[in-house]
Amino acid sequence: MRPLGWALPPTAPGWPARLVEDSLVLRPIEVSDGPAWTATRQRNAVWLQPWEATVPPGGDARPTSFRQLVGRLRRAGREGTTMPFVIELEGRLVGQVTVNNIVRGSALFASVGYWLDQGVAGRGVMPRAVAMVIDHCFTAGRLHRIEICVRPENTNSLRVVEKLGLREVGYAPRFLHIDGAWRDHRVFAITAEEVPDGLLARVREG
Repeated sequence: MRPLGWALPPTAPGWPARLVEDSLVLRPIEVSDGPAWTATRQRNAVWLQPWEATVPPGGDARPTSFRQLVGRLRRAGREGTTMPFVIELEGRLVGQVTVNNIVRGSALFASVGYWLDQGVAGRGVMPRAVAMVIDHCFTAGRLHRIEICVRPENTNSLRVVEKLGLREVGYAPRFLHIDGAWRDHRVFAITAEEVPDGLLARVREG
């Protein structure tokens, strides 16, 4: 139970935010994104299914509508535990980057997950988008360490962390419930000290 007089902070460090680089825009997810988000997900269902998080037996139920999903994400954003960005390329919604599990205190840590429309894959969109988000986390978000966990079979996501130059720091057996089962993940991480000029600058140089 929340204590008497408890209230959500109006904003959390670095949130809400809008990040822009040329025709690439990352912004908070909105209820009005419903039609475009749903159409993109449906069009990419087969492409995304092997990498989709699922609910294990006994886990919390997932939102049953897009409105509920957005409500949950925006509430978590206000509470400072999540930054839910959608990706727009040339004005069209093409994916999502979500900063999850934000921990303050002595850790200043978070993890990042993402998905992308197959139709724009291979154009360098996701490395740029993730770099923009991580740079934001290290500056306005006041975080110190970001982690990305990838299934060993997910070659597309592995290419993203390779292009970003993230270090592999571990291996997590049966780490997340993905596509109906507990799956192993490779663990990659980066700290603010490693990119004093920003991660996006590294991507541009690469």
